[in-house]
Amino acid sequence: MFWKKKKEEEQADCGWSAEIANSTQVQKSDAKQQGSSSGSVKILGSGCNNCRELEAQTKAALEKLGMDDAVEHITDLGQIAAYGVMSTPSLIVDGKVLVHGRVVKADEIAALIQKAKERV
Repeated sequence: MFWKKKKEEEQADCGWSAEIANSTQVQKSDAKQQGSSSGSVKILGSGCNNCRELEAQTKAALEKLGMDDAVEHITDLGQIAAYGVMSTPSLIVDGKVLVHGRVVKADEIAALIQKAKERV
């Protein structure tokens, strides 16, 4: 019975797809919860030169602002995708994407962080 076999395959695929969808939802939820904590600064990227440069510029900006927030560097692609970021390096502050796909100088990062903190 061709139709019966086809239907069983579809059901098996749906279960697997649903499992992936649930896993992605959990990762997105976890990313939002982690990002919602005060003082949360993250660099998303593979660890390439641009990622390290954005991290260094971010640390310089935080120092300039007199903030002692730790900068977390996330390299896991699943966690990066959970933030909805499609290009790296990216800067996340308090769960908000401030920069993505480019390296930004410390002065611009400081201005972006101040602006983001004012909105809260």
